[in-house]
Amino acid sequence: MVDVTDAGIYARESPYLDRYVQLGVASGRVLSVSFPEVLDDDAEEDHPVLDRIFEYLDGLEPVTFEDVQVAMTMPTDQRSVLEQVQQVPYGDQVTVETLARMTSGLDHEDETDIVLVRTALDENPAPLLIPDHRVRDGPSAAPPDVEQKLRSLEEL
Repeated sequence: MVDVTDAGIYARESPYLDRYVQLGVASGRVLSVSFPEVLDDDAEEDHPVLDRIFEYLDGLEPVTFEDVQVAMTMPTDQRSVLEQVQQVPYGDQVTVETLARMTSGLDHEDETDIVLVRTALDENPAPLLIPDHRVRDGPSAAPPDVEQKLRSLEEL
């Protein structure tokens, strides 16, 4: 388990993404991952999760984040969807329909459940750690240019 006990805002500039990667951390969990173009004045650079993210962005070898605790403070059904997204391996893709099939209690043929899956992806608090870029036909909570670069990195 990665130690994320230091509460605060952490950010570092990514030349690959051409923007910053910013984490919000509290109570031993990552609250958010965002990709601002301007650095938050309160942000610090050093955090073990940022180190892992930058290893991932180096693209030299697959990096996983299953041991990083992400605070998922959303309705249970959306959390279930995002927990399934976390199971999609590096370099693999699924569709929204497949993700609905993977999520207990959802019907991949029910339009309401498909909308639920798309909403969960769109409201993902920690894109990259919860790799919504691996859902081929779904929205990502990351900006479109970041989503595309993450897909390119994994050759998706």
